[in-house]
Amino acid sequence: MIKRRILAAAALALLSTPVRAEWQEAQSDHFVIYGNTSASNMRRFSEQLERYHSAMAIVTGVNQALPSPSNRVTVFVVGDESTVRKLYGEKSSFIAGFYKARAGGSLAVVPSVDAAQNSSDPQFSLIVLLHEYAHHFLISASGVASPRWSSEGAAEFFASAAFGGDGSVSLGRAAQHRGAELALARDVTVNDLLDPEAYEKRRGKSKAYDAFYGRAWLLYHYLTFDEKRRGQLTAYHKAVNAGQSSPEAGRAAFGDLAVLEKEVDAYLRRNKFTYLKLAPAALSTPKVTLRPLRPGEVAIMPVRVRSQVGVDGDSAPLVLKDARAVAAKFPGDAAVQAALAEAEFDSDNDDAAIAAANAAIKADPAQANAYLQKGYALMRKAEQSGDAKLFSEARATFLALNRLENDHPLPLYNFYTSFVRQGRQPTANAVDALRRASMVAPFDFGLRMTLAMQLAREGKKEEALLHLGPIANNPHGGSLAEAARRQIERLKAGAPADATDDGEGEVPAGG
Repeated sequence: MIKRRILAAAALALLSTPVRAEWQEAQSDHFVIYGNTSASNMRRFSEQLERYHSAMAIVTGVNQALPSPSNRVTVFVVGDESTVRKLYGEKSSFIAGFYKARAGGSLAVVPSVDAAQNSSDPQFSLIVLLHEYAHHFLISASGVASPRWSSEGAAEFFASAAFGGDGSVSLGRAAQHRGAELALARDVTVNDLLDPEAYEKRRGKSKAYDAFYGRAWLLYHYLTFDEKRRGQLTAYHKAVNAGQSSPEAGRAAFGDLAVLEKEVDAYLRRNKFTYLKLAPAALSTPKVTLRPLRPGEVAIMPVRVRSQVGVDGDSAPLVLKDARAVAAKFPGDAAVQAALAEAEFDSDNDDAAIAAANAAIKADPAQANAYLQKGYALMRKAEQSGDAKLFSEARATFLALNRLENDHPLPLYNFYTSFVRQGRQPTANAVDALRRASMVAPFDFGLRMTLAMQLAREGKKEEALLHLGPIANNPHGGSLAEAARRQIERLKAGAPADATDDGEGEVPAGG
């Protein structure tokens, strides 16, 4: 399966340039970070992200189970914002970092971060990462997509964090990075925030940059800290999740929106904001395992970043060329061979992908990505040939990875899809695997759509609707959200699910 086009030719050239052998890997409970920086900076950065996660867990009251190793968020620190924008590709003029929520492959790409400066005035690159991780945390915690204003307001609320030198974390601070926007950009009303249709109509009349993110933060902050409004934000979310439209839920929870508008404006003019400071003793800072990358890992890093961000028919051959060149220099490096396997697969070279994956597994039986690429290649060969033996081999490969990492969502998901792609009824065990995959990766709405469709086909209408609701309400859901809305209408009307709507494809997350 060729991934959605992301890379511009300029990015390919930029990332193909030689890199200094200073790349570090920092592993902790929730993150794996790769960066061309000092070991001390990587350690501080990793510890800050873990304390941030801990602070969010305390404030939200959510204590999530630890993700499996491959289901952690991978952070690539790639250089400057120009590099980030070139990796992102189209419509990236204002991109300072980005995040992709994918089962077994969630990643963030950010410019260089100096963790020593992340105090009362953190770098914007860190704010971007904290914003995107807040999305990841919140959807993982609830499994529900909030309306866009609330989703972005919450992410801004948490992203304005500060890390004290004593190990403390402050949340809900004033979003200083939105100050100019709130003062100078075109205004966005409370009604605009609550009613997307009204907002789009007003937005369409002016091309001027507006204050959506700043006003979303302001409203969220006000509703969180104002005593007389306490509980209203929770009531609003409950009403939306129960099926009310955002404007209806807003009027029911907040009352007269004109009054709320005046209060929010006054709150901004006051220019003094409450925030929460969590002492270091209250926070968990898990162990950080730090290591310098091997020469082969350093050389293959540009290939890994480009492959994992995404390639298409134009860029895949360029990435493969670089991967083969590195593999020729480091034939015995398992990480290099695993990256080569992915590049071969993305270029439709299934036999070469299997050979590289086998080489990676021989060198290091714990190379999770090698099992995935081998399984993908076997599955595609099986689908093209109709060979039942190849389908069995693909399933065996995914089961082998499942034995290594029991809660890795991708072998669970692909074990299920192997039956569907073979034209067979999935076994009860395969459906259970799909359920488990969705449970450990609730932020992957494509996977959840697949589960919803399976449940609908089994006649489990109410359970299917429970999974379709968050997908349909996802403000960043695009075509997948539209498909979920169509399915909801069909199921509520008593019609069968439409099998042409599946869960395949990436869903952008965050703002």
